[in-house]
Amino acid sequence: MFTGSYVAMITPFSNGRVDEIGLRKMVDWQIDNGSDGLVPVGTTGEASTVTAAEHLRVVAVVVEQAAGRVPVVAGAGSNNPAESLELVLGAQAIGANAVLCVAGYYNRPSQDGLFAHFNFLHQHSDIPIVVYNIPARTIVDIEPVTMAGLAALPRIVGVKDATGDLARIALERAAIGDNFSYLSGEDSTALAYNAMGGGGCISVSANVVPRWCAQLQQACRQGDYARARQLQYSLLPLHCALTREPSPAGIKYAVSLLGLCKEEARLPIMGLAASTKEEIRRALDELENSADQLLGEVRVGL
Repeated sequence: MFTGSYVAMITPFSNGRVDEIGLRKMVDWQIDNGSDGLVPVGTTGEASTVTAAEHLRVVAVVVEQAAGRVPVVAGAGSNNPAESLELVLGAQAIGANAVLCVAGYYNRPSQDGLFAHFNFLHQHSDIPIVVYNIPARTIVDIEPVTMAGLAALPRIVGVKDATGDLARIALERAAIGDNFSYLSGEDSTALAYNAMGGGGCISVSANVVPRWCAQLQQACRQGDYARARQLQYSLLPLHCALTREPSPAGIKYAVSLLGLCKEEARLPIMGLAASTKEEIRRALDELENSADQLLGEVRVGL
């Protein structure tokens, strides 16, 4: 159902409030520069520090601005199933194409508990659900046998895999098959994930280099892994620079350099050190200098 380059969108702020004008600009810019889908209010969208009203407003703005041009997979995760369901139903009413749901943090449920969490969301909603597996943040890992059980539910349609375990997709594909959306949640291993059978990436770096990320995914779809490797190697310094400090400080600073929004993030995320800013600027300059050769066009989505 979902393949290609999806962007894990930042939520722009201005003076402590959601910057709706900036958000609309970013939606148009992402679509114009090749992103296959939009994922608002996930981890990179600072879902943990927006209010419920802000959360749903961001989803509404993104859905309205996208206007059906690309799918919108709205973040709707919580360690509280009841709270998650409110976000799921809100996104469903707004018109999102699917929801992305994380679970497990703080509660540390068993595998049966994880299954019950997602099954609860599935039973009480009508919208497709993408399961977000990110054990570095949730402490618990959704194991392949559990994922296979979830995939058997009609509206659980895919996974965002941020485990960093490149054997994982092979195990999941063996248990689930082809009728499932396998999306990487890590930019640095997105190419390898696709080579193992993945179908795309929900990318942080795509906030600032959507054209590069889209072309990498296109190369993978076409089986042109030589070109995909070129793009991946060129992008790697940026991926590393953007994660030097807690996210999304790095990516917000990078996007601010494009004039799309401010670099403002909410506490407890702090501003970047000068050295990290310089590393990001240097990585972007290097991409700019190689864009003509690798993309065949200059400064289109960087």
